[in-house]
Amino acid sequence: MKSIKKTLQQKKDSFTDFDSLTDDEAKLVQFIKGQTRENNLNNVTRTKAYLAFFKRNPEIEWAFLAHMVSRNAGWNMTDLKGSLLTRLMTKEQQAYFFAFLERSNWLIFHDAYPQLLLYEESKKANKNLFYLLPQFGISYFMKVMWDHYYQKKDNYLITVALIINEQNYIEGRVIQNKEYHATLLESLEFKIQELLQLNQILFPFIDGKQVKLVGQSVHQFASLKERILLGKRLYHLLFDDNFFSNIYDMARRQPHTGSRKDYWPDIFNDINESNPVEPFQQRLEGCQLKPGANRLYSPSLVNAWSNVEQQPAEKGDWYSNWRVIHYLQKDPSKVNGDIQDEYCESLEKMELAILAKEPISK
Repeated sequence: MKSIKKTLQQKKDSFTDFDSLTDDEAKLVQFIKGQTRENNLNNVTRTKAYLAFFKRNPEIEWAFLAHMVSRNAGWNMTDLKGSLLTRLMTKEQQAYFFAFLERSNWLIFHDAYPQLLLYEESKKANKNLFYLLPQFGISYFMKVMWDHYYQKKDNYLITVALIINEQNYIEGRVIQNKEYHATLLESLEFKIQELLQLNQILFPFIDGKQVKLVGQSVHQFASLKERILLGKRLYHLLFDDNFFSNIYDMARRQPHTGSRKDYWPDIFNDINESNPVEPFQQRLEGCQLKPGANRLYSPSLVNAWSNVEQQPAEKGDWYSNWRVIHYLQKDPSKVNGDIQDEYCESLEKMELAILAKEPISK
């Protein structure tokens, strides 16, 4: 940690003009930029790319964490067009929420994927290529951390560094963006979601013949510190010996479509079984459908939202203070991943909220 601190304190501009690169370096930079654009079309392509990278490079554990969190982002996106939130939010609110989720998902991939590919190329060439990171607008903090990783191969440190980086990267670009603050983060609907605890991040797996869920609830999403600590807890939970192999097996077997049917087909379906203009009927009791009840509609991403042409990422390096390394410290406490009952209770609360709202709106 002392060597990391010292290098971070010596921050200097290490950018090399693209025209000064060798032909091989320039080709590699263009290749990585092309691969990033190609895989950054939508949540499904990003999520798939993270998993493919992890399969090739299982030592970079952040890639699988990113895959699982990105699955959750996709489920949140399609929830906006599903059975429940369409009755609680206006179309305009749904569009704002999707724009917020999509921009965050796009930005993180735009920043992180070039780092992953440059690591992979360094591994192939048996040569540290991280001096090229500034070509992609990557933070000086990550240049220091990748150089350290290339020497020490500390999987924990590079994972937490990437967690710190991704949350700082979106902090100014999305979380503190006035447009999102005015329309979403400070809106009544977002506060209601937090009150009802509808912001769980779920890691599904098969236990015997049953689907089980572990995960964490998202509290104080607007807090940078809380998001970083959440990322660390999710990392510890995901790679816990009790869960990892089962979660990974399910992720490999079940491609991500964005529909919650991917993991819970008994409760969700990507075909709408109900007439959306008919009065809402409560369907859930515990984690099961009531007898004769239709499954909740959870569309695939391709049927819920069109691809978005994103504006270029805002320039600038978030890193300014070496004290950010305090987040790299290991937390010895055990993470409690029990979330299934809480998630089921959240779905029931949403149903009750719909039942309470609909008579008023008639």
